[in-house]
Amino acid sequence: MHDEVPIRLGVFLGVLSLMMLLERLLPWRQPRPLAWRRWPGNVGLAFVGTILVRAALPVAAMGTALWAEARGLGLLPALGLPGWLSVPLAVIAFDLLVYLQHRVFHAVPLLWRLHRVHHADPEMDATSALRFHPLEILLSMLLKMGAVLALGAPPAAVLIFEVLLNATALFNHAAIRLPPAWERGLRQVLVTPAMHRIHHSEEPVETNSCFGFCLSVWDRIFGTDRAAAAAGEHIRIGLSNWRAAGWQRLDRLLLLPFR
Repeated sequence: MHDEVPIRLGVFLGVLSLMMLLERLLPWRQPRPLAWRRWPGNVGLAFVGTILVRAALPVAAMGTALWAEARGLGLLPALGLPGWLSVPLAVIAFDLLVYLQHRVFHAVPLLWRLHRVHHADPEMDATSALRFHPLEILLSMLLKMGAVLALGAPPAAVLIFEVLLNATALFNHAAIRLPPAWERGLRQVLVTPAMHRIHHSEEPVETNSCFGFCLSVWDRIFGTDRAAAAAGEHIRIGLSNWRAAGWQRLDRLLLLPFR
């Protein structure tokens, strides 16, 4: 428990730095006129969301896992599975939960009002992975805690998944263009930047596809995969009503669900 924060923070800062370097070495060459002017709002949302979760749910997912483990609660302990099996199974189950949650947040109008803060980013780079409304972050944590309790997920699985989800989100939001062979190979397992950009298209049929965050298999299983955007590399990112620079301010982003 004491190592959770430094591990997560260390990996996050390391991957963020790497993605920002790759955005220069392997750039996705699309105009980004706002560029760094979006960063304070994106980072600010993550900061406010973290404070809200820590204040409202001090134990969060890791504390829930430790509490359940001490009492032998959940499906995995009931099945008597060894750690070498229960940890990867829990990580895979969490990733499926995030995929399903993502689809629900698109399908339910009230939840979409929160989630559209993420989609209203008119450009994409690694900081887009931080751009979630604090209320969505809080709801996501409540769902995650419920899943941890129901599964009786080992604390190690919770930590691995948190680190993996943060790292892959930074990766697939990054403004990088992988060599075609790398893109094809990685996409068989992971959600790649080119795949996730389809999800951020302003075209509704494309927005409602490619819901995965880490593993790409769920989109293939549930029929939501899409090979490419209709506009190809010239895909238009974001939502048409929220492109102006003024909407990228933190105060505007916090109020956007209520507009």
